[in-house]
Amino acid sequence: MALAIALAGQACVWSAPLATTPSGDPPLYAIGWTQTGIASWYGEPFHGRNTAAGSTYDMDGISAAHQTIPFGTRIRVDNLDNGRSIELPVTDRGPLVRGRILDVSRAAARALGMIGPGTAQVRIIVVGPPNAVSALGGCVVIQVAAFRERRSAEAKREEVARAGFEASIEPYEDVYRVVAGPFVEEPAADRARETLGGFMRPC
Repeated sequence: MALAIALAGQACVWSAPLATTPSGDPPLYAIGWTQTGIASWYGEPFHGRNTAAGSTYDMDGISAAHQTIPFGTRIRVDNLDNGRSIELPVTDRGPLVRGRILDVSRAAARALGMIGPGTAQVRIIVVGPPNAVSALGGCVVIQVAAFRERRSAEAKREEVARAGFEASIEPYEDVYRVVAGPFVEEPAADRARETLGGFMRPC
């Protein structure tokens, strides 16, 4: 989900990102970064579809969509209309509606007391750094390689196992994918990716 927000003349208050990466990648949002504006919630027809981070959206889980905050970042959302608050990870991009700064899942909206109104004036506060495991649904594997021949995949699986990681082969269409994991903790997933190469994806 992606549409530009915070256009000129809209009632949103932004604090400036504290840093940018040397390559010009999206800004890094340090703990304590804040933003104030209108939030909404989303359910159907997005329930069960892939989020922008690659996980499956569960409207009965606790998550949020933001235009630029890195996936896996933990934020606290304060409903300024009623004083309720909740912490949750950013796992998607949105909102789709101009003038809004955040979409939350239905369960998060219920906790914030905004199901009925549909929107609320909120304050976002970054409380935790990006975590890819959280962004991808709490469980990831490292896809190390893919081969046309099963015997090549078996040889790579054995190599991954010798490196000390749980390894398996996933037949997919006309290839065999070698994966390490699953992992539910960010440090373990990062170590595996640094050692083996490849990329993270949801379990």
